[in-house]
Amino acid sequence: MSRRIKRVAMAVPIGVPHLERAVGGFLEYAAGHGRWRLATSPESPILSLAGLRGWPGDGILAFINTPADARTVAQLGLPAVNISGALERSPVPRVRVDDRAVGRLAAEHLLDRGFRQTAYYGVEGVWYARLRGEGFLEVVEQAGARCDVFLAPSTLGRRAAWSQVDRPLRAWLKSLPLPAGLFACSDYRAKLILEGCQELGLAVPDDLAVVGVNNDTIACEFCEPPLSSVSRSSERVGREAAALLERLMAGKPAPEADVLIPPDGLICRRSTDAFALGNPDVAAAVRYMHEHLAEAISIGQFAHEQAVSRRKLEHAFREILGQPPHAYLTGLRVRRARQVLVEQPSLPLQAVAKACGFCDAKRLRAAFLAAFGVSPREYRERAAACQGGQARAGDREKAGRGVAEETRTSPRIQDTRECV
Repeated sequence: MSRRIKRVAMAVPIGVPHLERAVGGFLEYAAGHGRWRLATSPESPILSLAGLRGWPGDGILAFINTPADARTVAQLGLPAVNISGALERSPVPRVRVDDRAVGRLAAEHLLDRGFRQTAYYGVEGVWYARLRGEGFLEVVEQAGARCDVFLAPSTLGRRAAWSQVDRPLRAWLKSLPLPAGLFACSDYRAKLILEGCQELGLAVPDDLAVVGVNNDTIACEFCEPPLSSVSRSSERVGREAAALLERLMAGKPAPEADVLIPPDGLICRRSTDAFALGNPDVAAAVRYMHEHLAEAISIGQFAHEQAVSRRKLEHAFREILGQPPHAYLTGLRVRRARQVLVEQPSLPLQAVAKACGFCDAKRLRAAFLAAFGVSPREYRERAAACQGGQARAGDREKAGRGVAEETRTSPRIQDTRECV
């Protein structure tokens, strides 16, 4: 006996690139699983929540941004999955990017480039912006760096004049100690920062290095300079949302907590192509490490080629970055390994080690344990448990706390070996 075809609607805004990628992931899952019929309007496959009142369907992919949206979807009485993190509490089960991890990733990127003065540009009353700011501040404060915070009024569901957004923001930018690394809670907010820097005569990235979120091509590529951005695993959010909706339509219980999807990396463009180190030898060494991370790097050989004494270089590293060159390099590599472990869960540990510049899996394991207190295999298993959407809610919450605690730790590995 064949299964009944389920009628499914998508109530997600059109024209936002990262949301369209999430819709693509949702449709990819739907095409390969189950028997679904997509409800459409005469002009578009996307419907509004209000337009679904009285619709006799089976399930909804929802984007719930405002309390009014929340009330509407609750009144519909249909299985639904929310993919927006704007509200602290969702009226229906939710799949979203791990926003604290987004903030941590941005902080690590700016700290790795030598910025000890940082700034966060967020939005009042928007849950994902608060979480991203908390993740950013956790890492910055642990590194002993300073952070200035500016929270703008939210424009969600409101009509605010741009002048009301611009004037306080420009005043804050003028007050920042420079150079600084700035993290904005979204690409379009980051674009406002770049425009403000142009008007104020601030050089990006030398005076102010800027990172956004979403990796939206229009926002990131069509600005000057092109914007570095945290990519939010949008396709995976869509696939996991579809998988959860299928379970809900089958009458299975909803998870007790949000399903969190890790960001899939930071795309570095010219807005952060600077190293705020105040020492040309250290800056050259740090840039070389970033560009040749997977290769065998000899600090002694690099110092010889730069005609600087190794002792002088190590002293400058300790003075500026608080650690010797090898420890800094190992920190870059273990953080890259942490990212690869989540992005490529089936990649053998030996291949992960080679991709991140370690001689072998044994060296990777030792460095990972020293940095995060768990082995690479354990970290991968915990990440899968808390982010895959299949574990029991309690286990996922416990694992998520463990992974979050590990990722707040900045490596401080004192190892003098040339080959990691």
